[in-house]
Amino acid sequence: MENSVNTNKYKDRIITIPNILSFVRLCLIPLIVWLYIGKNQYITTGIVLLLSGLTDIVDGFIARHFHMISDVGKVLDPIADKATQAVMLLCLISRFPLMWLPIILLIIKESFMALSGFMVVRKCDIVLGANWHGKAATVLLTAAMALHLFWYNIPYIVSVISIVVCSAMIITSLVLYAVRNISYLTSKKS
Repeated sequence: MENSVNTNKYKDRIITIPNILSFVRLCLIPLIVWLYIGKNQYITTGIVLLLSGLTDIVDGFIARHFHMISDVGKVLDPIADKATQAVMLLCLISRFPLMWLPIILLIIKESFMALSGFMVVRKCDIVLGANWHGKAATVLLTAAMALHLFWYNIPYIVSVISIVVCSAMIITSLVLYAVRNISYLTSKKS
């Protein structure tokens, strides 16, 4: 009983350490754009992107380890992740046109997740969190973006392989999330 009380203590809270870290990630987005587009500082942009990724890891660890998982965090964390990814991908398109592939896939996946997630909340009154495959897609996408930032003259084949691998993981994650969310929506129980 004690554990369930601790686990639910932060469920409805807005101001938590993990949520603050997610908000910091959102605030880093304009800096990323300014460094990449405005200043052509690719290495510095990469460092800020890695810092953003580090705050993502830390906020997830704190949320789980200290039972600070909140409904706001379940929404804010992926928004911060996807907004950062989308903006960085849009910046990278200026040098790597194939980056359109993960952007399009990300838009499809996140649109589906938002719509089906909203429907699950309405039908089942639960907010579903991220699964391992969503985290793996984020890690591979971040790695591909960092690779393109830090390796200025990346060979074309390495660029294509990294983009295809992260795109394949985005597709895999979309399919697995679709199976999960549709099973919630089609179950007899609400």
